[in-house]
Amino acid sequence: MEKGRSWIATLVAQVFLCGALYVALNLGQPQKSNHQNRSGSGRPHDVYFISVRGGFRPLERQTHLLKQMEKVAKTYKARFVVNISEQGEDDPLAQNASSLFSHLGIQWYTTIDSKNLKVDWFLEEINITRGKKLYIVGVNTGSLQELMGSISGSGDNQLNLLAQTLEAVVGSWVIVIGYHPVVVCEEDKEQIEAKQVHESLHHTFVKYRVSAYLSKQGCVSYTRKGGVAYIGVPEPIQRLPHLASLVPSFQEEVLDGFLLHRVSSLEITTYYVTSDEEVPDKTVEQQRGKDVM
Repeated sequence: MEKGRSWIATLVAQVFLCGALYVALNLGQPQKSNHQNRSGSGRPHDVYFISVRGGFRPLERQTHLLKQMEKVAKTYKARFVVNISEQGEDDPLAQNASSLFSHLGIQWYTTIDSKNLKVDWFLEEINITRGKKLYIVGVNTGSLQELMGSISGSGDNQLNLLAQTLEAVVGSWVIVIGYHPVVVCEEDKEQIEAKQVHESLHHTFVKYRVSAYLSKQGCVSYTRKGGVAYIGVPEPIQRLPHLASLVPSFQEEVLDGFLLHRVSSLEITTYYVTSDEEVPDKTVEQQRGKDVM
């Protein structure tokens, strides 16, 4: 009898958590504008996907994060996961995710920061509604960074190839993903990083009307430059690190999470979901650059 009650209590708790997350995602936090999210609580043709910062995590924390991602992916029928990592297929998070996500049929895409691969990128096309598509373009920013200054001009060739790809998909939602952030902060001001590869990428994004660029987080988690939304996927952050150094008995607590993206025909909404299933922040990127924070 006690086992039966325990099983029922566990089931009720799981249903409650999923319901709470669903309400949080649809209501979100108050937006920093009077503009209301026109897509409401989501439409049948909306496309959901997840982005997460890869890298090493202790096994217990990694397992917890992956289970939370799995729960959200199942609830919102996420189509794929973008793993922001410099390790590519060797990334430990992506490797351990295969057992949890394989039965869901969800594809994992992992960025690569490799200076040894001359061409390494991918293109994914997803239908949203009739005449409206989402394109996910992955670029190897490490390879571009190495080749941009070479005499052979291989870096220019890669940028030309990227430009040709983006030119062919103009008019739809286009999200480019890479490992390196394009925007950095210097003297408390946001600016495009001075490296040639990053300037070239930014100009290419603006010219071909890229909707957003996803990468590891630099000094800001979200900013907008020239009509392009630059979204940084946050890495785990230790809470109150000074207490851990001052008080030996203090138990380290780490803030970890991932981004859930909802793409409709009109806008892209991004939610930051913590591993505690909280949704502390939300951004909305409207078609052709009318963004709401």
